Amino acid sequence: MAAGYLRALAGDRVEVRSAGSEPGNALNPIAVQAMAEDGIDISAGSPALLTTEAVQESDVVITMGCGDTCPVFPGKRYEDWELTDPAGRPIDEVRPIRDEIKERVRALIAELLPVA
Repeated sequence: MAAGYLRALAGDRVEVRSAGSEPGNALNPIAVQAMAEDGIDISAGSPALLTTEAVQESDVVITMGCGDTCPVFPGKRYEDWELTDPAGRPIDEVRPIRDEIKERVRALIAELLPVA
């Protein structure tokens, strides 16, 4: 969901990579539904494993609770967003998670791409 918002709100001004330390086999259909309700289609995405190379190539690494399993490199900016995992939750519980992610993404964009 964070990658979907970042792509939608920042456009081509930011390169987005999305991966997980323990990715599932498919996207969470409830997360896809929640994002569609906000006008963002993430249905074409697919879970990917977080690689050392992806972290090395990134300027900012946003994690969501991967702890010690995430590769760490000096000089990279890391943020751990403690969020409720939407997996297995009904849409009414996923919407507030989606909305919190959207606000965090907006704040990140404001930091990365300040208006001149």
